[in-house]
Amino acid sequence: MHANALQSPPSVIHIQSDPESVFWGVLPSQNDPPLAVVDSASTISIDTLSHEGVLEDQGGDPIAFFGAQGVPPEQVLDDAVDLVSQLTHPKGVGPHIVNRRIDVAGARAGDYLKIDVLRLLPRVPYGIISNRHGKGVLTDTFPREHGTISIFAKQILHEGRMWGVIDKAGPDAIARYRERNGDRGKYRLSSPPEEGGSLSFPLHPFLGIMGVTPATDEHLNTVPPGDFGGNIDINLLVEGSSLYLPIQVDGAGFYTGDPHFAQGNGEVSLTALEASLRADLRLTVIPRRNFVERYGALRGPLVETPEYLVTTGRALTLDEALRNCVSEAVLALTHMHGMDDTHAYALASACVDFNISEAVDIVKGVHACIPKTCFDMPRP
Repeated sequence: MHANALQSPPSVIHIQSDPESVFWGVLPSQNDPPLAVVDSASTISIDTLSHEGVLEDQGGDPIAFFGAQGVPPEQVLDDAVDLVSQLTHPKGVGPHIVNRRIDVAGARAGDYLKIDVLRLLPRVPYGIISNRHGKGVLTDTFPREHGTISIFAKQILHEGRMWGVIDKAGPDAIARYRERNGDRGKYRLSSPPEEGGSLSFPLHPFLGIMGVTPATDEHLNTVPPGDFGGNIDINLLVEGSSLYLPIQVDGAGFYTGDPHFAQGNGEVSLTALEASLRADLRLTVIPRRNFVERYGALRGPLVETPEYLVTTGRALTLDEALRNCVSEAVLALTHMHGMDDTHAYALASACVDFNISEAVDIVKGVHACIPKTCFDMPRP
């Protein structure tokens, strides 16, 4: 499937996921030259590419792998085929495919980059949910059969809304691929599919990775998130949301990847429903003084949706990630609404939901949903 099958407005800068434009498994570094430089408030359109279906444990052949799931060759993205034929996936790094850095003119370290999520469009009508050996939450139980389980899901449109459809039981995608390639039965799940044995769930596309380039010469692993953003996996970052990231290096060096059709909080099996998206995003530099005057001196990523202000916390343990997230929420409440910290802490306990963003990416993440309705009512 050609990358330009979807059309973007002519004024929008279009970034493809061809082998020359991406990193596989690592993030950009501060010494990398930019792939592009855009003005503040510019809109970019990025053809993100999912890693599921191109990885080594899935055969490294997206046409054969997805073909075993009934996907015709013309529905397999050209950039997925080009990636595996032209790039080598380094050992010991993450699985994700991210674009090389996109700099924003005038961005300075210490400022904030605002990313407005304008539009997210599926590039393909299918995706994969995977669980790999030793990864996920229930590592002592799953996967049951072999090193990786990959569940294939179709995307359908029903009554104007996108849904995902998966089988209730039966062979996984790797079993189908291996059986088709002569390894019959060796990797088959034990329970057979039943007639009409499928279920559907609503889709809410978002980007698991959005970040600014870290202040290091090293190309960091894509898996753990940080104050620079990266793999934060917050499923509220759908169309109409905004993400604020503290800029680490001049130019900001924006990148994105890890596209999802859907994800539950926690992403417990290791991956969400991974599927390639075209993302239209607006990148705007916010001077540090302006950001701090409005939100306070927050340490890490901040999300804003029509309903919520969302602070974040990260750490190697969920307990510490929660502590960090609560501290950020209290700071935002005290700064934005003139509360002392004791009353802000009480309000957080009364009306703020603290959710596990993800529990499987080395660094754990928690995000706080502060409802804007708390501050919309007239004061007595």
